[in-house]
Amino acid sequence: MAEHFSTPYADYDVLAKWDTPSWNEQTREVVRKRLGEVPPRRFLEPDEWATLEAICARVLPQPDRLTDPVPIVPFIDAQLHRGQGDGYRYEDMPDLRASWRLGIGGIEREARRRHDMPFGELDAPRQDSILTAIQNGDVEGEPWDELPPKRFFSSVLLKSVVGIYYAHPAAWNEIGFGGPASPRGYVRLAAGQRDPWEAREIARVDEGTGHG
Repeated sequence: MAEHFSTPYADYDVLAKWDTPSWNEQTREVVRKRLGEVPPRRFLEPDEWATLEAICARVLPQPDRLTDPVPIVPFIDAQLHRGQGDGYRYEDMPDLRASWRLGIGGIEREARRRHDMPFGELDAPRQDSILTAIQNGDVEGEPWDELPPKRFFSSVLLKSVVGIYYAHPAAWNEIGFGGPASPRGYVRLAAGQRDPWEAREIARVDEGTGHG
């Protein structure tokens, strides 16, 4: 699980689009809520929340935002509180709420079984070894006899963590994404082209290509 990432868009700030023709009021309201309305805990128990925070910190580390990380667990909790899913359920898995409870509990039990410590108190290598074992299906017993570990990791945990992270403007800055394309949209769509309001890749400019 990589912890060192250098964005080629270091000088880019998607929020500079706030009062430009790129965004309309509906877009600004969506971004405003994402930045300012972090949901409170309403579904997960405090210990589940703490374990999931530690899990997210290893699945998608944010070493450059130690004091102000992109919030992930609050939005997972909000989805579970609302019972909001994808509109389908895998045949070999319980419902979404039960899957999360079993999965978080299973990761915590695996930490205590292997190291006699809570997951959140383990060092990063031991946390990673547990998550890797679950990702590869190299675990057994409760709760994995009723929750397929590989499917839980890839189709529930990883999908949710990554999806929520990249819905945040801080993550948009890292990848040079301009956010919702409403109402301006994009015009220059061919490879190697960019609209003037899109992010410029510093690396490419430094290499003398003249575009980002």
